[in-house]
Amino acid sequence: MNDRKTYVVLGAGWQGTAAAYDFGKYGHAARILIADIDEDRAVQAALRLNALLQDDVVVPVQADVTKAHEIEQLLRGVDVCLSAVPYYFNLDLTRAAIRAGCHFCDLGGNTDVVFQQHELSGMAKQQGVTIAPDCGLAPGMANILAVYGMRRLKLPHRVRIYVGGLPQEPQPPLDYALTFSIEGLTNEYFGKAYVLRGGEITQIDAFSELEPIQFPQPLGRCEAFVTVGGTSTCPWTFAGVLDEYIEKTVRYPGHYEKMKTIYDLGLLDEKPVQVDGVKVSPRKLFHAVAGPRLLSEDPRDVVVLRVVVSGDEGEVTIELIDFYDDELDFTAMQRTTGFGAAIVGIMLARGEFSPGSIKLEEAVDPVKYVEELTRRGFDLKIDARMTG
Repeated sequence: MNDRKTYVVLGAGWQGTAAAYDFGKYGHAARILIADIDEDRAVQAALRLNALLQDDVVVPVQADVTKAHEIEQLLRGVDVCLSAVPYYFNLDLTRAAIRAGCHFCDLGGNTDVVFQQHELSGMAKQQGVTIAPDCGLAPGMANILAVYGMRRLKLPHRVRIYVGGLPQEPQPPLDYALTFSIEGLTNEYFGKAYVLRGGEITQIDAFSELEPIQFPQPLGRCEAFVTVGGTSTCPWTFAGVLDEYIEKTVRYPGHYEKMKTIYDLGLLDEKPVQVDGVKVSPRKLFHAVAGPRLLSEDPRDVVVLRVVVSGDEGEVTIELIDFYDDELDFTAMQRTTGFGAAIVGIMLARGEFSPGSIKLEEAVDPVKYVEELTRRGFDLKIDARMTG
């Protein structure tokens, strides 16, 4: 019996390329279609991946995610589609996947879009497919590891998540370098974050509650502050169960002050303003002007993820610090985001979930997920300090 799987990855950028590699390495893939609106980018990604995998399993495809009918046709006969394009495409892509009878997962990042995807659960059940939004690093891996930590305590009360992707050395002018799309970055930095406070779902401002935080060298002293989207649906899932559930983004000292100035000046606003008679979105202008300046020729990065779960019995801390892989030329952000999402995609291909939409914190077995992270060479440090 041939149980090899067919995957489609939408987006041949950083994270999509990493996810496609993971499907080829661990997903028992018969074929992986890597699709992008830029055909040359898809071709180059496929050439690189086939060389790494020593196989011709990856096939490049030119595709426009704004053309739902074309995407639906592409997904027919496919086991799993992973969306590695900006979050605002994911609702229409989810619909296309359901109509095609294809399991679907994405990198997510916008909780409002995720709830709209969950509204399609009945439609997905009818088609016998599973929809899994928010499968990247945070949201995604961080929330699954939070559940892993919660299960180590009989009665957990609080979850605090700290996560960040950084250059190994601070890069001017913002002591930062892009390790994923700038659209995803500004989505995190602007708006309201959903958290649990006193057991109740609470909205708080992005770019608030700055605090210092210390990590092992070479990171050392950093800062963390509230951003949007990282908690995903967890505040709703754990309301009445936990007192607190919050996620903060980690950056080098000084980044917050510089970026907060840009934020306060309105340069991340989406509402268009008139400039010489032309309507311009400040955020889109920021993307166009700042995006290229935040790219670095040095691929060496680091991702830090710390999940702290506390309760009556003590505290469990899970920490992952991951670095650029110079052998495979994958950044730490590609590894943690792309590989992390692909793990869920492979679980989808294996039929490990019931049809409909799923929330990772409810559906993914955290022990299996951690085992899969270990298979991929991630070094998780788990420190359980019990008081009793």
